Amino acid sequence: MDTMKAVRVDVCGAAEQMLVKDVPLPKPGTGEVRIRLKACGINLIDTYHRSGLYPLALPTGLGCEGAGLVDALGEGIDDLIEGDRVGFAMGMGAYAEAIVLPRGALVKIPAGVSDEESAAVLLKAMTVDYLFNDTFPLSGGETVLFHAAAGGVGLIACQWARYKGVKLIGTASTQDKCDLAVSHGAEACLLSDDPELSEKLRVYSPEGYPVVYDSVGRSTYRLSLGLLAPLGMFVSFGNASGPIDAVVPGELALSGSLYFTRPSLATHMARPGWMQTSADRIFDLIEAGHLSVDVNQRYPLRDVVRAHNDLEGRRTTGSSVLIP
Repeated sequence: MDTMKAVRVDVCGAAEQMLVKDVPLPKPGTGEVRIRLKACGINLIDTYHRSGLYPLALPTGLGCEGAGLVDALGEGIDDLIEGDRVGFAMGMGAYAEAIVLPRGALVKIPAGVSDEESAAVLLKAMTVDYLFNDTFPLSGGETVLFHAAAGGVGLIACQWARYKGVKLIGTASTQDKCDLAVSHGAEACLLSDDPELSEKLRVYSPEGYPVVYDSVGRSTYRLSLGLLAPLGMFVSFGNASGPIDAVVPGELALSGSLYFTRPSLATHMARPGWMQTSADRIFDLIEAGHLSVDVNQRYPLRDVVRAHNDLEGRRTTGSSVLIP
């Protein structure tokens, strides 16, 4: 076929701005690979791209993550063949039936990991990898605070923390989500709207937390600063409740010489060899049974608007995928 179904955004805004259109089937150039997608991951960053919080040139496709079969090869590719299973975590335009990407953007998927698992896990688990192993390296024995512990990234973080011997204290918006986080390895999980949240969180680390991992943003920032130990680190890696208004250096000093960092996955993926090494580490954890991937929501491509509304309405748990 010469065309395919793909999601397109002509004007940034609400989920309803996304349209499923017939577009030309892309052809791979030199050093590129076309993948026939079997599953596409849905992530919060997709909503930032759609809304314009993270601006993209318009019109644009959406979706960074997916998995499928090698469908066509450009010149110069000698380590893949048609039919090979591959995944990716930073390839704009994944909400589609097919995508063309550079060979360097792809990782090979082992037999013990499904397409849905790969599409649902790579971006989120690579995020946990750089948070736990690069941004604030955890060696085991630490007690850490992790907001949104029942989300896609959060449930992976709970399991990875348990594997590393780290006590992860989480927050989540409902009791069911808190229970889910605990069942995945969190030491404890508290309701994010509890008026006594600060006092209850302090019980688990009376001298303060060495690190807070925060993808929520505006609504949790002040709380988190007050819970950090001297020389602690606030790791901001998302903005689910809106961007943090301002980071005031004087407040970091008064709160105990705190560190504030805003890492991104793209920076780490640009490091030579990091992506395949990270993917291998993740796939090894899955195959060894230390990391389970909860694909709790599946949507056909045509239901992409509902998928985004569910994610932004905090009606999802674990991971969500689009099925082309």
